[in-house]
Amino acid sequence: MNIRLRSALILLLACCVAALPACRRAAPEQRLRDTVAELQQAIDGRDAKAVEAVLADDFVGNDGLDRVAVRRLAAAIFLQHREVAVRLGALDVVLTDADHATVTFTAAVSGGSGGLLPDSAQIYDVRTGWRLQDGDWRMTTAEWTPKL
Repeated sequence: MNIRLRSALILLLACCVAALPACRRAAPEQRLRDTVAELQQAIDGRDAKAVEAVLADDFVGNDGLDRVAVRRLAAAIFLQHREVAVRLGALDVVLTDADHATVTFTAAVSGGSGGLLPDSAQIYDVRTGWRLQDGDWRMTTAEWTPKL
């Protein structure tokens, strides 16, 4: 084998080895963190349907709130407040097994008419349950408690 062919083969092999990590699926925890980020983007984008899409069909929240009720509540809040913001604190992700996880965090939520100060604001302690379903993380439960 000549030097040029050998060098090209080594370079090709090195590129393939370097690309392997990019071919693998993201770790379950990172995929879950990405899904939480998608949920925050849906809220920031005022997209009630995208909020609902992250929830499992059997989702249950505070006071028995189900998936459809969450979409309706989000739509009502988006209509009531021109500006809606959710800022999440650090996520504490615990994978309980290959298909289930809990994520806890603090959320600062505000809504307003577009002025300098929000019309309403609250900080919540949030605990969510998640299930891996057909390769996607779906929120199954959510409990939130006001801190202020």
